[in-house]
Amino acid sequence: MRWDRFFEDLEDQLAAEWEAERAALDSEAERLRVSRLQLRTRMVGFAQAAAAALAIDLVDGSLLEAAVTSVGADWVAARPASAPAALAEPSIVLIPLAAIRAVGAAHGELLRSARAPAAESRLAERVTFGFALRDLARRRAGVTIGTAAGRALSGTIDRVGADHLDLALHDADSPRRAAAVTAFRILPFSAVAWVRVSATTGVITP
Repeated sequence: MRWDRFFEDLEDQLAAEWEAERAALDSEAERLRVSRLQLRTRMVGFAQAAAAALAIDLVDGSLLEAAVTSVGADWVAARPASAPAALAEPSIVLIPLAAIRAVGAAHGELLRSARAPAAESRLAERVTFGFALRDLARRRAGVTIGTAAGRALSGTIDRVGADHLDLALHDADSPRRAAAVTAFRILPFSAVAWVRVSATTGVITP
């Protein structure tokens, strides 16, 4: 009986050591996976989970409360819940990932966003911020663009280059007519904090 007990103890000890080793390996694998997470992946997680409105701190100093609806290659589309006056009307806001300074979320949603997201369309990974802006230019959509300097510029995007856009300034609620244009601006993408578009415009989303 003593020998039986001895072998049982050995088996229990080996099983415990194996479980401890497996837990350590799993933990290390999880740490490695998390270390490779990018902000875009977290935003995809928020979008796929249909998370409640996030508190998004932007480079222009504004705080946007909005639910992420879709994610492109280097930008997100969000539907504001409440926002500063310039973003208050029903709209879709396009935000370059580079313009995000912080994201506030409930703890449960924060943890869910760190999990591996479900498979997404390959198109989403290819639709760049510039591509989305070219779609707005093609539609001649009125936009309001928030700059990193804290200014809001309204008008129509005339053309979009590789890293910048041309904006004709006029009342965003009015069609782009020569008589209505007051000035023109070239805006580098790096200077754009957000782009607000009417929710009825039908901007391309991945």
